[in-house]
Amino acid sequence: MTIVVRTFVLVVVLTVMAALGACTPSAGDLTAPTARPGDTPTSGGQAGPPQSPPPRPRGPSGCAVTGGPGGGGDAGSKVSYEQPLSAEQPLSGEQPLAADRAPQPAGRAAPWKDRPTVSLCFDVRSDPRVVRGSEQVTFTPDRRTCEIVFRAWPNKPETARAGNQLEVTSAAVDGRREIPKVEAAGAPPGSPGTLVRLPVSRCVAAGRTVQVDLTFTLTVGENTPERVGYSPRDGTVWLGTAYPLLAWQRGKGWVTDPAVDLFGETVTSEEFRLRRLDVVAPAGDQVLGTGQAVGSMPSTKVRGSVVHRFRAESVRDVSLTVGRLRVESRDVDGVRVHVGVPDGSVASAGEWADATAAAIRALSSHLGPFPYRDLWVTVAASVGTGIEFPGSIQFGDVSPTRYPELVPHEVAHMWFYGLVGNDQARDPWLDEALAEYAETLVDGTAARSMRFQAPSRVRDRVGESMSWYAALHDPDLYAAGVYRQGGAMLHRARQAAGPATFDRLLRGYLNANAHRIATPRDFARAFASRPKVIAILREYGAIPR
Repeated sequence: MTIVVRTFVLVVVLTVMAALGACTPSAGDLTAPTARPGDTPTSGGQAGPPQSPPPRPRGPSGCAVTGGPGGGGDAGSKVSYEQPLSAEQPLSGEQPLAADRAPQPAGRAAPWKDRPTVSLCFDVRSDPRVVRGSEQVTFTPDRRTCEIVFRAWPNKPETARAGNQLEVTSAAVDGRREIPKVEAAGAPPGSPGTLVRLPVSRCVAAGRTVQVDLTFTLTVGENTPERVGYSPRDGTVWLGTAYPLLAWQRGKGWVTDPAVDLFGETVTSEEFRLRRLDVVAPAGDQVLGTGQAVGSMPSTKVRGSVVHRFRAESVRDVSLTVGRLRVESRDVDGVRVHVGVPDGSVASAGEWADATAAAIRALSSHLGPFPYRDLWVTVAASVGTGIEFPGSIQFGDVSPTRYPELVPHEVAHMWFYGLVGNDQARDPWLDEALAEYAETLVDGTAARSMRFQAPSRVRDRVGESMSWYAALHDPDLYAAGVYRQGGAMLHRARQAAGPATFDRLLRGYLNANAHRIATPRDFARAFASRPKVIAILREYGAIPR
């Protein structure tokens, strides 16, 4: 995520990637799309919760469930997609799955062979305020567990206060109905919890595969300055991490830390194979997703809707956008860049594509080959700055030339968080400080970055967690302590090691830790041959003294 502080401009972040797909409504829903309603933002540009309760969905969701106790969404029912979207029957023009990721460069670690497999279905119809979806996860833990844990990140404070909420409506483990146990884990009062536990009647041994089927309902807030929301002005809905996210970390187990009341990402996730992401959207709407767009076709169950399919070989999160967008795609050194902007945006899709192409080329020269074959870029009016996802980015409706730090920062996250993951809440510097460093390296402001002096309250506290920074009750201190100070630290380290040596060792860190969750110890290990670098990391508090 980009936090614009050096110009003291707060650009509100609207993270919308929506449209939970192939989910069929009842006959009562088979009408022309209605107007997308919404309320006026509260003062200061911050969105408030909807002033009236959103309408409840009518009839069963076609991508949700079949059979099982109670049918139509009761726990124990199984995920079922429209027949034309079965995995065995490709869509028109569908491409092989392996084509979605660039070839592994020499020396880069391969994805985890036992990574989970995820299928997602989002139903985005005429009213963006209520989205329903289904999820199927096939998971092989590397240690024994007696529960399955998911995170519901739309229920974290920043998004929940804007009227967003994610609720699991049914759950089954290996076909057996389970009742989810939901814990607040940092969610504000009145919001569903961020932690969803599913008990397992027979504990799962390490190496044994288990299948989890879920259905869920997502209530989407209006003009949310974060990763989940919709715009009544242009009808765009954007959804990022807007589904139950498996909370397993190999070698560690379940990640259950409370959500943090601080603007920014707090996600921890292993990579998974996205078997398919199906999105049902009104005909005429554009859909931007995650991974490779492999085809689309008219829905067989939702008249006037189109089912769009995406898939990815290895990603750690999913985002999507649905709306009446102007989309431009282009090839940038083998990377397919897709940009979607609503009508009336400050900058054109071409301007965003130009800035993205320049960032990909500049950063690749320092960090190595771009990790993905496709990069999806969404402009959403309420998003203040930028929010990263593996292979996709959400930007606010600003000018990329007026704020030149935005695009390279978010593109840098494709390496730092996308390719090499981290616990964003525990070790935010491992993605934000590194993205800040890479941004200032390629935009010509490295010298200015090195002169940054952090406020005394956060000086030499680069390695603190987001919960530590949240306790300061000042978001600017988080930006100064982790982003700006972290970038200065890394530029000092590069100067001490020598630019060529530092670049080589940083590429070694990326290659060795690709497709896994890294720690500060992993970063220090990559630079162990350069004591001056280690000393600087300790001086700034990024690693223990």
